[in-house]
Amino acid sequence: MLQIRPNCERCDRDLPPDSTEARICSFECTFCSSCAQESFHGVCPNCGGELVVRPRRPAAKLAKFPASTDRILRPHRS
Repeated sequence: MLQIRPNCERCDRDLPPDSTEARICSFECTFCSSCAQESFHGVCPNCGGELVVRPRRPAAKLAKFPASTDRILRPHRS
């Protein structure tokens, strides 16, 4: 199941579960739309995969299947 991580790995911007600004790769590396496009040009700096819009979990399902609270922050070169 998708973790729905709470922040951008590069700039630590908050990305709540209903955010339309979150981008992920197939390994669930998570970035805000600004970092994904401006710094990484749509390519994950960790695995080289495509960064796409993260799906949003319906609010009714978040109670049973909550988003992750583990924040990941990694130094990335622009």
